[in-house]
Amino acid sequence: MTAAEPPPTTRPGGRTARVREAVLRAAGDALAERGFDGLDLADVARRAEVGKTTVYRRWSTTTGLIADLLTAMAEDSLPRSDTGSLEGDLRANARLVLRTLSDPRQAPLFRAVIAAATCDPRTAEALHAFYATRIAEWAPCVALAEKRGEVPPGTDAAEVVRAVSAPLYYRLLASGDPLDAAAADRAALAAATAARAGVYTV
Repeated sequence: MTAAEPPPTTRPGGRTARVREAVLRAAGDALAERGFDGLDLADVARRAEVGKTTVYRRWSTTTGLIADLLTAMAEDSLPRSDTGSLEGDLRANARLVLRTLSDPRQAPLFRAVIAAATCDPRTAEALHAFYATRIAEWAPCVALAEKRGEVPPGTDAAEVVRAVSAPLYYRLLASGDPLDAAAADRAALAAATAARAGVYTV
């Protein structure tokens, strides 16, 4: 596959926005059902009920389509919670990750994208950008905790946020252990406890 142009950074309006929404929804459905190898632009166009020419002209390749899908998912993610405590904020983050990874549509979609990213540099780049956006959204909860004196000065906020979701992705992709509220809350508690102990200071 050839590299596609990067997706637009602003949301289009009117009919363009409706077409993008329909195509990305169709792409997500196809990924969840068939995986990366089964993703086909013509099939996506059929599912979205738009012309093939429109899809090929705007996204060019399946990789470019996945990149835009991840961009849209980052844009549409729920905003960061502010519960007033580090553990509460991290628990909210863990519950959000849990909701995504246990969703009947989202879970297989993420499996497909992550699998594709292991062998396709463009998909990997898009996936890294997606997670960078999500980490940047939640990192301020650690900065606020530092101001409140909950964690030592110099705590690496991004590392704390990564520590919350990592055990949940491990369950999804590697161990097959249950993904449930207990696992999410335990991941949040472990990350908060480690942060308070200075494990993530730089």
